[in-house]
Amino acid sequence: MCRNIHTLHNFEPRATSAEVEAAALQYVRKISGTTKPSKANEEAFSEAVHEIAHITQHLLDSLVTHAPARNRDEEAAKARARAAVRFGTA
Repeated sequence: MCRNIHTLHNFEPRATSAEVEAAALQYVRKISGTTKPSKANEEAFSEAVHEIAHITQHLLDSLVTHAPARNRDEEAAKARARAAVRFGTA
């Protein structure tokens, strides 16, 4: 999985369309092996990003959980703490 794609489900506030679009873009970049498509592939690349963002939003809207929603700031702090331990900056 691409490291830049973050979990979008079960956060308060909900994932924005920009976050969903960014995740779709990272996914398409990863599977295509390119960060910027050639002119010949630009349309297919953009269409794939749009379609994946659409289905991702549909998935997020359909998921059900009984767990309390997570806080983005708290999760980011936990990730920073894990990185500090992992990379020895703690």
